[in-house]
Amino acid sequence: MVKSMTSYGRATSSCDGKEITVEIKSVNSRYLDLSVKISRVFSFLEERVREYIQQKGISRGKVDLYIGVDVLEDSGVTLRLDEAYAESYVEALRALRDKFMLADDVTTMTVAQNKDIFTVQKPEEDAEEDWNILVPVLDEAIGVFLAGREREGEKLKNDIVKKKENLLEMTSQIEKMSKESVETYAQKLEARIRAALEDNKITVDEQRILTEVAIFADKVAVDEETVRLRSHFDEFDKIIASDEPVGRKLDFLLQEMNRETNTIGSKANNAEMAHIVVNMKNELEKIREQIQNLE
Repeated sequence: MVKSMTSYGRATSSCDGKEITVEIKSVNSRYLDLSVKISRVFSFLEERVREYIQQKGISRGKVDLYIGVDVLEDSGVTLRLDEAYAESYVEALRALRDKFMLADDVTTMTVAQNKDIFTVQKPEEDAEEDWNILVPVLDEAIGVFLAGREREGEKLKNDIVKKKENLLEMTSQIEKMSKESVETYAQKLEARIRAALEDNKITVDEQRILTEVAIFADKVAVDEETVRLRSHFDEFDKIIASDEPVGRKLDFLLQEMNRETNTIGSKANNAEMAHIVVNMKNELEKIREQIQNLE
């Protein structure tokens, strides 16, 4: 299943005196860049949440996960002041004030804005219970998120496949045009030679004509490039049908396609063929842009 890297999912649930909200969103990124913001009440679950997210098959994208918890009733959570840290923090604020002659506006509320001066203490026996409360909400949000990735991925896949078929058609045109170009050259070359020698009644050297045609054909032949292009198209079909993440593989394959197309362009010996090569490169660039959105 081809998946987009862009999606959003949200879920909310109330249980055991807590209202839990989970939001997950992502945009394009070369690798998995996972950012987790979690309410202090559940902060001890952060590493477990990170592992859980990656187990769900989210392997690429800049992913932002937010878990908010509103405590609706007493749940045994105790908020304590880290006195040593708070003392050090206040001293640093006063040093900042004195160093730069700032207004003395150090108040309880300004100090309390630094959440690190508080610690959350929670009975150990409740940790597993909180995890069991969080998982269903997490699963619901992730489910919505992944479904969105799949829907968008399917749209991108259809568009990319359509463009690939256009490239295949243009490759066929190039192959036909290249063959006709060699045949036309042979006819024109023979006609010119016969016209030049006709008055002198000199016999045309058929072997020389064949040699000249062979030299020209070697210079403009693109059969090797088109054969490799077709091989890349076959590999493209296999990758796009895979259940694994396809973005990086397709990106690499597209570079190979672009290389073969550039070589064909350098051998193009007429305006029509050159025009087709320009269209091919334009289509490849459109595919490249779309592939950047795939996981």
